[in-house]
Amino acid sequence: MGFRSYVIKRLVYALIVLYVILTLNFVLFRVMPGDPTKMIIDPNFTPEAKAELRSQYGLDDPPLKQYVTYMGNLLKFDMGLSFSTRRPVWSELKERLPNTIKLFLCTFILTSLTGMRLGVKAAANPGSFTDRVVITAGLFTHAVPTFFIQLLMLLLFGYYWPILPIHGTMSAPPPAGGWNIFLDRLWHLVLPVTSNMIVGFGSWALYARNTMTEALGQDYIITARAKGISEKDVLYHHALRSVLPPIVTLLFMSLPGMVSGAVITESIFSWHGVGRYLLDATLQMDYPAAQGAFYLIALAVVISNLLADIAYGLVDPRIRVGAGGAK
Repeated sequence: MGFRSYVIKRLVYALIVLYVILTLNFVLFRVMPGDPTKMIIDPNFTPEAKAELRSQYGLDDPPLKQYVTYMGNLLKFDMGLSFSTRRPVWSELKERLPNTIKLFLCTFILTSLTGMRLGVKAAANPGSFTDRVVITAGLFTHAVPTFFIQLLMLLLFGYYWPILPIHGTMSAPPPAGGWNIFLDRLWHLVLPVTSNMIVGFGSWALYARNTMTEALGQDYIITARAKGISEKDVLYHHALRSVLPPIVTLLFMSLPGMVSGAVITESIFSWHGVGRYLLDATLQMDYPAAQGAFYLIALAVVISNLLADIAYGLVDPRIRVGAGGAK
């Protein structure tokens, strides 16, 4: 199977998965207990006013018509009006999306770089104190739930040692001046990003250590050392370069988990992002808002999985050949 055929096949699979997710998203919010009309209809409204509101939100339409309208609107990113704020859901999501992207990018970059750096250091000194610390810390943090570490950090830096902001994306009222606002936003990123980095670095460090340990035992590494090449060049220009393909694949494969994990992190740290918006909308039975946020997160996860599949096919041609049985 050629690379183009492989990509087309993975793209079709991604579209099917997205379609199934969106269909379940439509059904789920209509079988949940509770009456969502209570969010938009006051008991004191006249019957005419109640009928007008139900018609405006499409609550009186047959389920099939609601489903067709729902799917068509999502293609245009028209997610309807929020029950609680009466504002377009997409407008509210666009206000929160930059905060989620900032949190995601900072977490992704720092976690992957820290984990790989520690993994390479551990592989370069097998059996050393650094190696033992990396293995122990990596296994421990990888096994501990994310929310436990985050709640522990809230207790530590919010109560016992209150030196860091524990909620929000910016101080209220915000500081004066563009530079001060920028620094204030970075200051609010410290706890959520650090907590995610503590939880996530272990898998990166252990994977990098194991792949590097195997690479450092190969003949070409022994030859490079025999030629008198410095240990730093052997590590980074020879061994690390040879294991980059699986590491690049791991980079993309980690994206879906980080995207979906935004709900927990943003909820614990009261981060003004899409994940917190989804949780608040679900608790308030604000169905259009919850569906819109879930659609955005599902879209990000499906795209991340598609990128991981494409990256895997690029670095390992056996995957795309075996997928279709062609030579």
